[in-house]
Amino acid sequence: MKDKLIASFMAFENKGSIQTDTEFHKVRSAAMQQFENVGFPTKKVEDWKYTSLKKLLKNDYSLFPQLPKHEIQLAEVDTYFLKGIDSYKIVFVDGVYDSFLSETTHDGMDICLLSSAINKPKYKIMREHFFNKAASKSDGLTALNTAFASEGAYIHIPKNTVLQKPIQIVYFTTDNEKDVLLQPRNLIIVDENSQVQIVERHQSLSNKNVLNNTVTEIFANKRAHIDYYKIQNDQQNASLIDSTFVEQKEQSVVSVSTFSFGGDMTRNTLSFYQKGERINSILNGITMLDNDQHVDNQTNVYHQQPNCESHELYKGIFDGKSTGVFNGKVLVDQIAQKTDAYQQNDNILLTDDATINSKPQLEIFADDVACSHGCTIGQLDQDALFYMRQRGIPEKEAKALLLYAFTNEVVDKIRIPVLKTLITKIISQKLGVELGINI
Repeated sequence: MKDKLIASFMAFENKGSIQTDTEFHKVRSAAMQQFENVGFPTKKVEDWKYTSLKKLLKNDYSLFPQLPKHEIQLAEVDTYFLKGIDSYKIVFVDGVYDSFLSETTHDGMDICLLSSAINKPKYKIMREHFFNKAASKSDGLTALNTAFASEGAYIHIPKNTVLQKPIQIVYFTTDNEKDVLLQPRNLIIVDENSQVQIVERHQSLSNKNVLNNTVTEIFANKRAHIDYYKIQNDQQNASLIDSTFVEQKEQSVVSVSTFSFGGDMTRNTLSFYQKGERINSILNGITMLDNDQHVDNQTNVYHQQPNCESHELYKGIFDGKSTGVFNGKVLVDQIAQKTDAYQQNDNILLTDDATINSKPQLEIFADDVACSHGCTIGQLDQDALFYMRQRGIPEKEAKALLLYAFTNEVVDKIRIPVLKTLITKIISQKLGVELGINI
């Protein structure tokens, strides 16, 4: 696979999905050289100790998306959009933008395509940020995406703008290709005093093998507020490698919530860089797995300025032979005095064959801080289960209520009501009961 990608790079550049100029050609070429040097990560790399890509890389993926064989109708995919709410939509089918399913705008803001903005002179701000944060990373997968990035979402919310409706970014894959490797690239820039809510989803519509290697760069300027939600509830044949880089300026608040319910293998790497004072970084997640699913959550919060906060809460429920990984790092520079950092990872194992590898970490070089981290791994509270059954609640429903209560601390933080309803519904389906909870 590595040799195939290296050999295909020149063809990709000549294909010109994005008309590259000298600047972008240099960035892409450097990224390709980096991938050639580093390659795919193996379990010898500490951050990949519990996650192997060997099974995924055995597939003979198609590298260049083709136009879909038939136009997808809204009725076929309507269930994957948020219901009962007006929203902007940026929709891709097999890596190709679908204008019929999308609702974009340039009216006072840019909610559009990466490819439509990258070469236009008026999008200078986009060119200044593109590849800015992710290009500096040394891992092979981010470099691979940088080299092959051809399409994705571009969102720029200008100064003093509060977006009244959320943005949905949805990637569909069909049976158009035998097996497909896609490299979506998203760029989100939110200017001073602006607010936005974004929901991202990847969804396979076929039984073909799909691997999405996604990179998202988020830039929050002074006093910007961003709520970003990732819904990962794909089919068993689909895998996702998701790398998100967040850079924050003074007094900004960025919250990223990751809901991992489906798919074969999912790897989430979430990195926050605090570039000013009085910043708040919020990381929340729920993982619910069964069968032999695998989800690996890697989080990094870099406290680089004083008087900042970070709050991190991940909950995991593992059934069957599923495997979870949580590797959370909080790094506090010497200059970052008065830092308030909280990190917690709680997990429930429902079977003897389920596994969770958890490693919360603090690396602190400042002396005037309030930092804490913790991890719990256990089973259902049998006393609570017995108490509920004594009061006439069937065992299945009693277990479901206890597990929902376990996740509710994260669910309750969702700020889009229809999304909160959707996540509750997905949890109900995973638990195999109708919770009937009004939220």
